[in-house]
Amino acid sequence: MADRRQQLGRAGEQMAAELLAGQGYQILARNWRSGRSGEIDLVAQDGACLVIVEVRTRRGQAYGSAEESVTPAKQARLAALAETYCDAAGWQGPRRIDVVAVSLSSDGRLLEVRHIENAVRGDPR
Repeated sequence: MADRRQQLGRAGEQMAAELLAGQGYQILARNWRSGRSGEIDLVAQDGACLVIVEVRTRRGQAYGSAEESVTPAKQARLAALAETYCDAAGWQGPRRIDVVAVSLSSDGRLLEVRHIENAVRGDPR
Protein backbone atom coordinates (compact mmCIF):
# COMPACT_ATOMS: atom_id res chain seq x y z
CA MET A 1 0.00 0.00 0.00
CA ALA A 2 2.76 2.45 0.92
CA ASP A 3 4.56 1.72 -2.36
CA ARG A 4 1.47 2.66 -4.40
CA ARG A 5 1.02 5.83 -2.37
CA GLN A 6 4.70 6.69 -2.80
CA GLN A 7 4.49 6.07 -6.56
CA LEU A 8 1.41 8.30 -6.75
CA GLY A 9 3.23 11.01 -4.80
CA ARG A 10 6.35 10.80 -6.96
CA ALA A 11 4.26 10.99 -10.13
CA GLY A 12 2.47 14.06 -8.78
CA GLU A 13 5.77 15.71 -7.84
CA GLN A 14 7.12 15.08 -11.34
CA MET A 15 4.01 16.66 -12.91
CA ALA A 16 4.32 19.63 -10.55
CA ALA A 17 8.03 20.11 -11.37
CA GLU A 18 7.26 20.00 -15.10
CA LEU A 19 4.41 22.51 -14.70
CA LEU A 20 6.58 24.93 -12.73
CA ALA A 21 9.56 24.58 -15.09
CA GLY A 22 7.20 25.30 -17.98
CA GLN A 23 6.16 28.49 -16.18
CA GLY A 24 9.81 29.57 -15.98
CA TYR A 25 10.57 28.46 -12.42
CA GLN A 26 13.98 27.04 -11.64
CA ILE A 27 13.75 23.84 -9.58
CA LEU A 28 16.43 24.04 -6.88
CA ALA A 29 15.67 20.93 -4.82
CA ARG A 30 13.33 17.95 -4.61
CA ASN A 31 12.36 16.15 -1.43
CA TRP A 32 14.50 18.32 0.85
CA ARG A 33 14.51 16.82 4.34
CA SER A 34 15.16 18.41 7.67
CA GLY A 35 15.85 15.56 10.04
CA ARG A 36 12.60 14.52 11.66
CA SER A 37 10.91 17.87 11.01
CA GLY A 38 9.61 16.81 7.63
CA GLU A 39 10.16 17.20 3.94
CA ILE A 40 9.70 19.93 1.36
CA ASP A 41 8.47 18.42 -1.90
CA LEU A 42 9.97 21.05 -4.21
CA VAL A 43 12.06 24.16 -3.73
CA ALA A 44 11.98 26.50 -6.70
CA GLN A 45 12.88 30.03 -7.63
CA ASP A 46 10.47 32.39 -9.39
CA GLY A 47 12.54 35.44 -10.32
CA ALA A 48 13.85 36.86 -7.04
CA CYS A 49 11.40 34.83 -4.92
CA LEU A 50 12.14 31.47 -3.31
CA VAL A 51 9.12 29.18 -3.57
CA ILE A 52 8.51 26.30 -1.21
CA VAL A 53 6.10 23.93 -2.96
CA GLU A 54 3.82 21.38 -1.34
CA VAL A 55 2.52 18.86 -3.89
CA ARG A 56 -0.73 17.08 -3.10
CA THR A 57 -1.90 14.27 -5.37
CA ARG A 58 -5.32 12.66 -5.05
CA ARG A 59 -6.95 9.84 -6.95
CA GLY A 60 -10.71 10.35 -6.76
CA GLN A 61 -12.60 12.57 -4.34
CA ALA A 62 -13.42 10.01 -1.61
CA TYR A 63 -11.20 11.80 0.90
CA GLY A 64 -11.69 15.33 -0.40
CA SER A 65 -9.73 17.36 -2.90
CA ALA A 66 -5.98 17.65 -3.05
CA GLU A 67 -6.18 21.28 -1.92
CA GLU A 68 -8.34 20.40 1.08
CA SER A 69 -5.69 17.98 2.30
CA VAL A 70 -3.37 20.88 3.21
CA THR A 71 -4.70 21.27 6.73
CA PRO A 72 -3.86 24.13 9.10
CA ALA A 73 -1.45 21.78 10.91
CA LYS A 74 0.28 20.95 7.61
CA GLN A 75 0.46 24.66 6.79
CA ALA A 76 2.16 25.35 10.12
CA ARG A 77 4.70 22.56 9.46
CA LEU A 78 5.37 23.98 5.99
CA ALA A 79 5.98 27.45 7.41
CA ALA A 80 8.44 26.01 9.95
CA LEU A 81 10.18 23.95 7.24
CA ALA A 82 10.43 27.03 5.03
CA GLU A 83 12.17 28.86 7.87
CA THR A 84 14.56 25.93 8.40
CA TYR A 85 15.35 25.70 4.68
CA CYS A 86 16.01 29.45 4.40
CA ASP A 87 18.31 29.35 7.43
CA ALA A 88 20.22 26.33 6.05
CA ALA A 89 20.51 27.85 2.57
CA GLY A 90 21.29 31.36 3.80
CA TRP A 91 18.29 32.72 1.88
CA GLN A 92 17.56 36.34 2.82
CA GLY A 93 15.17 37.34 0.04
CA PRO A 94 11.42 37.09 -0.40
CA ARG A 95 9.71 33.74 -0.25
CA ARG A 96 6.29 32.17 -0.46
CA ILE A 97 4.69 28.77 -0.06
CA ASP A 98 2.69 27.41 -2.98
CA VAL A 99 0.61 24.28 -3.41
CA VAL A 100 0.37 22.24 -6.57
CA ALA A 101 -2.75 20.07 -6.50
CA VAL A 102 -2.79 17.08 -8.84
CA SER A 103 -6.21 15.50 -9.32
CA LEU A 104 -6.62 12.10 -10.92
CA SER A 105 -9.76 10.14 -11.67
CA SER A 106 -10.39 6.98 -9.66
CA ASP A 107 -8.92 4.99 -12.57
CA GLY A 108 -5.77 7.14 -12.66
CA ARG A 109 -6.45 9.53 -15.55
CA LEU A 110 -5.12 13.06 -15.06
CA LEU A 111 -7.98 15.49 -14.47
CA GLU A 112 -6.19 18.66 -13.39
CA VAL A 113 -2.91 20.10 -12.18
CA ARG A 114 -3.59 23.32 -10.30
CA HIS A 115 -0.91 25.73 -9.06
CA ILE A 116 -2.01 27.84 -6.10
CA GLU A 117 0.44 30.64 -5.38
CA ASN A 118 0.91 31.92 -1.84
CA ALA A 119 -1.33 29.15 -0.52
CA VAL A 120 0.06 29.28 3.01
CA ARG A 121 -0.53 32.74 4.41
CA GLY A 122 1.03 32.22 7.83
CA ASP A 123 4.55 32.30 6.38
CA PRO A 124 6.37 35.22 8.03
CA ARG A 125 8.21 36.53 4.94
